[in-house]
Amino acid sequence: MRVLITGATGQLGQALVLQDELGSLPAPVELIATSRTGGPGLVPLDLADPAACSELVEQLRPDWVINAGAFTAVDLAEAEPELAYAVNAAAPLALAKALQCTGGRLLQISTDFVFNGAQGSPYLPEQTPDPLNVYGASKAAGEQAVLEQLDHEHRVVVLRTAWLYGPVGRNFMLTMLRLHRERAASGTELAVVADQVGSPTATAGLAAACWKVLASEAPLPPIMHWGDAGVASWYDFAVAIGELGLTFGLLENVAALRPTTTAEYPTAARRPSYSVLDCQATRMALGLHPQHWRSSLMSVMEQTVL
Repeated sequence: MRVLITGATGQLGQALVLQDELGSLPAPVELIATSRTGGPGLVPLDLADPAACSELVEQLRPDWVINAGAFTAVDLAEAEPELAYAVNAAAPLALAKALQCTGGRLLQISTDFVFNGAQGSPYLPEQTPDPLNVYGASKAAGEQAVLEQLDHEHRVVVLRTAWLYGPVGRNFMLTMLRLHRERAASGTELAVVADQVGSPTATAGLAAACWKVLASEAPLPPIMHWGDAGVASWYDFAVAIGELGLTFGLLENVAALRPTTTAEYPTAARRPSYSVLDCQATRMALGLHPQHWRSSLMSVMEQTVL
């Protein structure tokens, strides 16, 4: 099976490549890893260039594309909507159109931010998106585009996830470890939003779910959800990061944390207050049992080198 991965240097992309290198995949894979600028072992692919996306798929003719690359700078997307839509909507559409010609399939990674967070209960895969910000709207547009292009042929799966973090890349865990160190050293408190709730999700578990999708012989739903078990606020997550950072020797001291509200911490983009995804159908379809987010955090901490 020939698999092309976009965004292979991102945190999910690196987890996908690592599981292939460790030989832990359920089926043999010929992996083609891409990134915006290329590099050792990487094929250059700029997702802001839809024509390049089409050309690469037509040239390499992969059996699957895992579109793990995205414009994920949520606040910056408000100032650069054209770029956000190019990467998050036009690129997936170009990949889907090319795959329709070559006969390949697409796994499109998406986000909890396609929902507005107002219902206060976990979102089912079939619920209608209603994003609050440009990032969420661009990802929702990408979902719609690939489903319209490939769903009638059952050659696409949209896999939504939430609050992604891992031992590499840019994510909340690594940011909080840095802020804990800096604020503890300076003796200043750290305010963290406590009225946004979601499910912190480790990249390793999401990567395993992705590979299970590709290996599945049974028909899968066109839209699936994956996240670690349990829920937390950003404040809860920050507290756990501090506690486990001490346990695993990543921190010498923790900062004094203060819960704050979204209103007290304004950002350019609005965030959903509750973006928990209902993952039960996905877990049953893939035969996977997720860890609780705190257990996953412990596993990630063990792998983290600062």
